[in-house]
Amino acid sequence: MRLSDKAEEILESLWINTHELNQESSSFEEMKTDKDAPEVKELLSADYIALSEDGIRLRKEGMKEAENAVRRHRLAERLMVDVLDIKKSLMEETACRFEHLLHKEVEESICTLLGHPTLCPHGKPIPQGRCCKKSERAAKAIVSSIADVDKGAKGKVAYLHMRDNKKLQKLMAMGILPGVSIEVIQKFPSYVFKIGHSQIAMDEEMARDVYVRLK
Repeated sequence: MRLSDKAEEILESLWINTHELNQESSSFEEMKTDKDAPEVKELLSADYIALSEDGIRLRKEGMKEAENAVRRHRLAERLMVDVLDIKKSLMEETACRFEHLLHKEVEESICTLLGHPTLCPHGKPIPQGRCCKKSERAAKAIVSSIADVDKGAKGKVAYLHMRDNKKLQKLMAMGILPGVSIEVIQKFPSYVFKIGHSQIAMDEEMARDVYVRLK
């Protein structure tokens, strides 16, 4: 079921109030909406919320949907700041618009690109998605920093684990993106990798932020 943008925003607020502010319910004044508003009826119809004299609260059925909405919003914020280099003064409004466009597959691709971040730019936790849990399991078995693998090793880039925006943009400009095939050509005195028909050199610090899934 695809919710309207306003309905998703209500779910986000309720999840934050419940899980981060420890409030059992919220008033309609806090939600900046009316109990007869279309988005409220939409959430009631989906059994995602319940109304009482105290206001509005999340039902068990709406918890996961609300968590997903918060995750999309905070991933959108990270994308705005880390990759698109949008000023923080414009980040919130842009992220609010962008989050509603994210489908599950796109959301997971963005999360992988960003290295499965755990915090948004405001320092608030980003709920884990399936891709984060898969990455944790895979990392123990076949995913490693490319700085730690042997010369001649081949694989595909799994994710880029860095917070430095300039370094991330530099790697992307080199063509180092999740899913790209890569081969270790040299490890000393500098790291040299082969991507397609090109060879790319970088220092150890940058190489340590590139994680590959070995063949």
